[in-house]
Amino acid sequence: MVNPLDQISELLLVSAIAVYLIAFIAFALDLARRSAEAQAAVPLVRGADRVDAAASGATAVLVAAPPAPPEADRPVRRPAARTGIALMAVGLVLHAGAALLRGVAAGRVPWANMYEFAMTGALIMVLVFLIALTRVDLRFLGAAISGFVVILLGIATVGFHVAVSPLPPALQSYWLVLHVLVAMLGTGFFTLAAALSAAQLLQVLRRRRSEAGRGERLRLLATIPDADRLENLAYRISVVGFILWTFTLIAGAIWANHAWGRYWGWDTKEVWTFIIWVVYAGYLHARATLGWRGTGSAWLNLIGYACILFNFGVVNVFFHGLHSYSGLPTGTGGS
Repeated sequence: MVNPLDQISELLLVSAIAVYLIAFIAFALDLARRSAEAQAAVPLVRGADRVDAAASGATAVLVAAPPAPPEADRPVRRPAARTGIALMAVGLVLHAGAALLRGVAAGRVPWANMYEFAMTGALIMVLVFLIALTRVDLRFLGAAISGFVVILLGIATVGFHVAVSPLPPALQSYWLVLHVLVAMLGTGFFTLAAALSAAQLLQVLRRRRSEAGRGERLRLLATIPDADRLENLAYRISVVGFILWTFTLIAGAIWANHAWGRYWGWDTKEVWTFIIWVVYAGYLHARATLGWRGTGSAWLNLIGYACILFNFGVVNVFFHGLHSYSGLPTGTGGS
């Protein structure tokens, strides 16, 4: 029997996806505007050797003027980005309504299988991004965050959706609330940090091309913070995510002891949760104590996030184990 509350939840989620998609378009327009602004801010002017070149009959050399200061140092009104943020907030309300109704329909928290984990996890990603905007100007990441959320929710709706069902015995515990909620919070922070590290790598590539005299692509990067600023932000946000993930690992071990009578059993999901923790621990330790900065640290941060995506999208679906709670018809996977 179809649950009417679950149907309304699906409708609200689809509506949220549509709003997030429009927000993505608005943020993309903002990026296009940034590119145009950067192009206009770097006019070609004749170099200081203009007179000498003219005297020798040679063609005058055209030299690019220095780029405008980054947006972090010179705030700019951005109507498209503001529209995108407003749409993200509207989508968040619809999204929260979908998660709430799913939980009411199931009579429990809405993160007991892959569909619910993706739905609520994406909700937390958007929430983390909007809260971060109140502290730091990260509007340039709007297209990346909204686009990723649309893809994640689209995959969850098409491939992971399952009807409301009772909890398996092992999940009937208050640890379901704590363990999984903190894991989603940690993933939300890691998502933002990964986006910053990706932007850092693009800034480094842009700088190297400029130094090599090979021309400049993605001029919009001149309107965002430099690579060092992006790296520092990614590091600080990753610290928060790592603290939350550490709690996730510890809480998972305690829950495993309650459910199965052992703290650690080398289950596939347990192993990959630990691998993620080790990768991020290595990233934070190397940067804090060894001064390992630049592209190396950015790539390590992205490797950590790739492990999170692998853990959710591959381990959950294709590996059998005690954590197989996806609810998918195949009976494989987990949340």
